[in-house]
Amino acid sequence: MEGMRDLDAARTAAVLPFAALVETLERVLPDYLAGRILCPERQVTQAPVEGGVLLSMPCAGPDLMCHKLLTVYPDNPAAGRPAIQGQVTCIDGATGRVLFAMDGPTATGRRTAAVTLVGIRHLLPQAPRRALIYGTGAQAAAHVLALAETWPGIGLVIQGRSAGREQAVGERTGIAVEAASSGAACDDADVVILATTARAPLYDQPARAGRLVVGVGAFRPDMVEIGPVTIGGSALYVDDPAGAPSEAGDFIQAGVDWERVHPLAEILTGHAPPLDRPILFKSVGCAAWDLAACHVARQVMARGTMAV
Repeated sequence: MEGMRDLDAARTAAVLPFAALVETLERVLPDYLAGRILCPERQVTQAPVEGGVLLSMPCAGPDLMCHKLLTVYPDNPAAGRPAIQGQVTCIDGATGRVLFAMDGPTATGRRTAAVTLVGIRHLLPQAPRRALIYGTGAQAAAHVLALAETWPGIGLVIQGRSAGREQAVGERTGIAVEAASSGAACDDADVVILATTARAPLYDQPARAGRLVVGVGAFRPDMVEIGPVTIGGSALYVDDPAGAPSEAGDFIQAGVDWERVHPLAEILTGHAPPLDRPILFKSVGCAAWDLAACHVARQVMARGTMAV
């Protein structure tokens, strides 16, 4: 299309700085909760390959629209292929003109990590000193980059299937990480982030005040990373209160009473979180967060700070 810019992974990362994403998301989350952003339920189509899915996520705001089209094939990494592929397309709301398209996995990883940063900023009583991250894929890497950039000097421990996979996250990101399977201390982590496609609980410790647990990997009812012990003892928050009841497998399988679950946007509109209690933040994702990424990318490109 005339004038359209197609951004590869490196350029997508360059136009999505975490600080700007956090600032924009802190405006977009309340707008979405108030109905000022239209975001239909994510359409999930089963792929011909067992376990694979095609995800279609449109969204419309006052001035921009976007559409994210992704495939998720959890078994791909074992064959050396990416688990997530696709793109996010940004569209001018006034004319319908396609403005640019971003690399889908990169945009998803960075906006998801930025939502986690918003949760940490508002649900943890202090700046995090040490984080334990479950997972060694793209989402884990995005969270390593986000945490290290936002809180320089934070200790980062990676929990994966092997020390080699854990250390590979550090090699891919250029950030120093510790491997949990090599004996790195994990008990003092004040943030625990789960970024996997697990179907059985990986974390089910008794909830504790001062430790924020964040689940970002399980986005289907059959996926679960966090167990009922942790969930039952925590105050519960979600990024998307509309999508979570059908997508947050951890909560669904634990039989959560949804009256207990609060939207993160509540905190951004003046409702103080119970910081004296354990808190669990579940992020299932929403195309409105992709719209926030489109706003950031458009602003960065308009300033000319990124050559595209």
